[in-house]
Amino acid sequence: MAITRRQKDVLDFIREFVERCGYSPSFEEIARGLELNSLATVHKHISNLEKKGLLQRGHNRSRSIDILPEQSRSVTPEIPLLGRIAAGRPVEASEMRETLSLSDLVDNKPVFALQVRGESMRDDHIMSGDYVLIEKTAAARQGEIVVALVDGFETTLKRYYLEGEMVRLQPANQEMEPIYAPASNVAIQGRVLAILRKFH
Repeated sequence: MAITRRQKDVLDFIREFVERCGYSPSFEEIARGLELNSLATVHKHISNLEKKGLLQRGHNRSRSIDILPEQSRSVTPEIPLLGRIAAGRPVEASEMRETLSLSDLVDNKPVFALQVRGESMRDDHIMSGDYVLIEKTAAARQGEIVVALVDGFETTLKRYYLEGEMVRLQPANQEMEPIYAPASNVAIQGRVLAILRKFH
């Protein structure tokens, strides 16, 4: 879990305060203890630590900052995001000081991953061996790429179209035919949020 030096200072201060006093510090005590001039800065650090799964706040009680135990923390590795790169004409190189984590892609939604087998979605650039991040949901809009359970035992990754009382599960491969099934026989299990591809 990548955190900034200042976030680590905040986390260490809260941990030491709780060990010493038996309860969590207020925002004012954190600001004083770390010589921060703004409560908004404290709030920003606390919010970021909460998003990273290191802290938890109870919003209906005072002194409600709790450090989560290791096993409760959601691990979302962060990768340095160094800039943008052109896939057409070259652009000027410029270094950015940002990070990218899976939480940026999934936005705290309930998510699971599946590895793709087969070529039915290749024209949507989803290839065999890719990993798809799926938002767990039972609803989908027309044309979304979904994980669909058909007849209670077959799952497939296709574009979803509701056509009257029938569902068309459309592959993105001109060599393959769509799957048609009564809407009552199709259960949406999730929709695609992102694709991950490993080249080596």
